[in-house]
Amino acid sequence: MTRPLDRTPSRAADKRQTLVNIGTALFTQKGFGSTGLDEIVQAADVPKGSFYYYFESKDIFAHAVIRNYAAYFAKKLDRTLNDATLSPLARLRAFTADATDGVMRFEFKRGCLVGNLGQEMASLEEAFRILLLAVLSDWRERFRQCIAEAQAAGEIRTRVDPAALARFFWSAWEGAVLCAKLERSRDPLDNVSHLFFDHLLLPADVGDAG
Repeated sequence: MTRPLDRTPSRAADKRQTLVNIGTALFTQKGFGSTGLDEIVQAADVPKGSFYYYFESKDIFAHAVIRNYAAYFAKKLDRTLNDATLSPLARLRAFTADATDGVMRFEFKRGCLVGNLGQEMASLEEAFRILLLAVLSDWRERFRQCIAEAQAAGEIRTRVDPAALARFFWSAWEGAVLCAKLERSRDPLDNVSHLFFDHLLLPADVGDAG
């Protein structure tokens, strides 16, 4: 049985965040279209009619979920890519190791929210595409900066543009997360990690050939 809606500002903010956190977990596992409001409000112990006190629509709710995921993932990236105890290249490797552990921790049931919703773009409004692209662009930029640091430190010998390498990584990684869920195996993630870093470590004249 659901409890009456508490509109005390602090309690309302807490309940709103609870809804967002639950939406984040469900959308990373099932996607937007396959997750109904009933499932969300039941998990949050909120009356269905009261959902609209916190969010005007399911779309607006999803936008809040995306921003919540973006904030969470930015912290995850910062924790590894800004770790001064590691060299730039070691930070990049640490991210892929940590992200792989995360996928395994949820037994390959949860993917990447950006990747999941990106696959639903045909049925989503343009605002979703703009928001998701902004999140992905932020991830690319954070990776670009670390790759550039590794190049400057002489750890990465290829002269391929860091921005191009960052775009390539995220395209490959998002596909690997999907394949890991399908195969219920870490192999796709390890494959991308190994190939990406093997390419980065090629001597400049080999890496730039062709």
